[in-house]
Amino acid sequence: KMALASVLRGESADFCNFAERPFTFGSGMDQTELGFGSTSGDGLSFSVKAPLYPGDAIGPEEKIEFLHGTTTLAFKFDHGVIVAVDSRATAGSYIASQTVKKVIEINPYLLGTMAGGAADCSFWERLLARQCRIYQLRNKERISVAAASKLLANMVYQYKGMGLSMGTMVCGWDKRGPGLYYVDSEGNRVCGDCFAVGSGSMYAYGVLDRGLRPDLSVEEACELGRRAIYQATYRDAYSGGTVNLYRVHSEGWERVSQDDVLTLHHTYRDKE
Repeated sequence: KMALASVLRGESADFCNFAERPFTFGSGMDQTELGFGSTSGDGLSFSVKAPLYPGDAIGPEEKIEFLHGTTTLAFKFDHGVIVAVDSRATAGSYIASQTVKKVIEINPYLLGTMAGGAADCSFWERLLARQCRIYQLRNKERISVAAASKLLANMVYQYKGMGLSMGTMVCGWDKRGPGLYYVDSEGNRVCGDCFAVGSGSMYAYGVLDRGLRPDLSVEEACELGRRAIYQATYRDAYSGGTVNLYRVHSEGWERVSQDDVLTLHHTYRDKE
């Protein structure tokens, strides 16, 4: 009862002036060896007075250097758009995950891919999904692929030079038919028929350049996308995991397959 009464009287807790004083924990120290300033008596301030180590002084403009690795691709053909991605997430030479979902479903007719920083791609493409839904509610029709990609480019352009890392493809189907755009964190936006993004993109382009034709059948197009990602994972150490394949057509997008790259390796080796 006495403890409760003291709290209610405000003798032991005062939450009114956080902006005027640091949040403190009980401590009798006046100065710590790690460079944390402290208040006399019973408080330890967590405002850093000095770097922890001599070489740790970092200027406010110094940016974190990210190391990326992935392979994503998309291409148009007569029957729609094929989107294929791997599923490996890396931090330098460290494999952080083998099960990353690198295709973001914006709406039933739009897909976005992830390359660069996973957090940046995930955040901005989910924000794009919200904006596309708002557009549909206001205008009583679905947003076009061109307009969706322009929205994304305009949003990220405002943060140009601030350290965003994103290279995405916006793929979909609208009144004009299949659409495919590349958008990156610098605000660049390019319309095209075939894109590959990531550290393994050169290997994927090698397969696509050899086999891509507008008159491919659906099965041939799916196999081409699957083979391109597999070849990239075979040669690029930063790509791997599984090959996730999507197809976008007049009825919306559909997930075609998910194949482990090791299984694909044995399958293609046996065929040869």
